[in-house]
Amino acid sequence: MSARPRILYVTDLAYPARGRRYCDEDIVLTARLREDFDLALCHPLDAAELMAGFDAVVVRNSGPVLHYQAAYEDFRARAVREGVRVYNQLTGKADMAGKQYLVDLTAAGLPVIPTVDRAEDLGRLPQVAQYVVKPKAGADSIGLRFVSAQELRGLEYGDVLVQPRIDFRYEVSFYFVDDAFQYALYAPDPGRRWELERYEPTPEDVDFARRFVDWNAIEHGIQRVDACRAPDGELLLVELEDLNPYLSLDLLDEAAREEFVVAFKQALHRLVAA
Repeated sequence: MSARPRILYVTDLAYPARGRRYCDEDIVLTARLREDFDLALCHPLDAAELMAGFDAVVVRNSGPVLHYQAAYEDFRARAVREGVRVYNQLTGKADMAGKQYLVDLTAAGLPVIPTVDRAEDLGRLPQVAQYVVKPKAGADSIGLRFVSAQELRGLEYGDVLVQPRIDFRYEVSFYFVDDAFQYALYAPDPGRRWELERYEPTPEDVDFARRFVDWNAIEHGIQRVDACRAPDGELLLVELEDLNPYLSLDLLDEAAREEFVVAFKQALHRLVAA
C-alpha cells in the first residue's frame, strides 16, 4: 500500500468558461501532482460524499458555487465538522464569503474600487457617467450591469453592490501560493480582460497585493489579487479571489510554470503535515 498522501482534487472539467479552457489547467496540474500524491478527481457535487479517507481536499477550477450553492454549503459544513483539510482553507474572508468585503474594505479606507450597498451611501461614490451594479453572491461577471446615476435611485439594495465605472488603464492580477508571491499577469487592453500578458511588478505593486493577502490571513491556499490601474496611476483592488482562482498557467514560460508547480506541491505537503 502506498504511503503517499491521498488528495481529492475537486474540479468541473466541463465548466464552459468564456474564452478559456479551465479543464486544460487542471489536466496539467493533476498530472504533476501525481508525482507526489495519490490523486483522485471529482465533480464539486460529489466532494462531500467522497472526501472521507483522503488526507486533504483541493478545490480548483470548480466553477461559480452559485450554480450548486446547496451542495457547496453542505461540503463546507461537513468539512468543518469533520476536520477535513481543505485547500483553499475555508476561512477566507474575500470572494469565498461573497462580495461584502469590498464594502467593508472601502469603509476601512483601503485602496479598493469604492463600493457601497445602501442607497443612503451613494453619496460616498465619485460622480461618473455610469455605475457598475453586481450581486454580492456573483462570480464570473454573472448579473453584472451598467446603469446611470438616475437608475441607481430605483434599485433594490441589500443583495447588490454599486461601484463607479472607472476608466482604468489596465487590469493586473497577482498570484500567491500561501503567502508567497509567484507571478503577475495583466490585460493591456481594458476591453479584453482575458487576453493576458506577463507583467513585471514593482516592489510597490507586490506590496499592494500582499496587503490584501495578509488581511485575508489564509495560511493554506492559492489567491489571486485582481486590481486595476486608475488614471492617476494608483492601483485599486477589483476583487480578491480566494476560493478557486483560475491561474492562466498556459501564459507562463516553462521556468515560471515549473516554479509555480513546485510551490504548489510544497504547499500541499505543508497542509497534509499540519
